[in-house]
Amino acid sequence: MFMNFLRNNIYAAGALTLLRIYLGWSWLTAGWGKVTGDFNAAGYLTGVVNNETVMNTYPTYHAFIENFALPNAGVFSFMVAWGELLVGLGLIVGVLTTAAAFFGIMMNFAFMFAGTVSTNPWMVLITIFILAAGYNAGKFGGDRWVIPYIRHTVFKGRLATE
Repeated sequence: MFMNFLRNNIYAAGALTLLRIYLGWSWLTAGWGKVTGDFNAAGYLTGVVNNETVMNTYPTYHAFIENFALPNAGVFSFMVAWGELLVGLGLIVGVLTTAAAFFGIMMNFAFMFAGTVSTNPWMVLITIFILAAGYNAGKFGGDRWVIPYIRHTVFKGRLATE
């Protein structure tokens, strides 16, 4: 019953729009500061590698950061900065909302696995509602036009319509 409300109700779409814009603004401002500033993730990644809690709790993630992310810190700096900015933009304008929410929650979990709590748990909680709502979360945004266009042109009507 609650899922039906989230996925189909017009009032839920309105509430989700407010949550989506709030969450998008959080991502956009974080990303904008990194894109326009002199952001380098190497210091953060070094801190993750030196964090014993991460090393003991998430050894596979620690190995990934140490052996792949840190040596490629420049690439990760670019991906984090632009990823945050694009997730925020997608959520604010409501275009590809579910994809933006998915990549946002992936970044939130990556930050939490790295030992950073900050606002990430709140952002994850809000994002879960946006993901569960699916198309309805972007109903009052660009998804109203983009999703039907994608279904019609890219998938040639092979996907079920909502």
